[in-house]
Amino acid sequence: MTTDTLGRIAQVLAERKQASADSSYVASLYHKGLNKILEKVGEEATETILAAKDAQISGNTDELIYETADLWFHSMIMLSALDVGPQAVLDELERRFGVSGHAEKASRNQD
Repeated sequence: MTTDTLGRIAQVLAERKQASADSSYVASLYHKGLNKILEKVGEEATETILAAKDAQISGNTDELIYETADLWFHSMIMLSALDVGPQAVLDELERRFGVSGHAEKASRNQD
């Protein structure tokens, strides 16, 4: 996935913030508020986990890819609702690149 794709999605999400609730699914989520958006993120996370379990058994990852796309999309809606763009997450991932997972976790526990 390229940052261009994330940027295009972020732009559409920002535009939908100003749209009427009946104009799109994303606009309706924004109008329902953060709790509804978080509920959707949780729902999509659960569906992704179940799809991963099924993929492990079947060897077919199509549903896992589909559900992961839903999870990422709803996570981007959550971030957008809080005025956080995808670049902030990419920057954090870049910061962690080459850092041991154990060291990164330890640095968070010291705060």
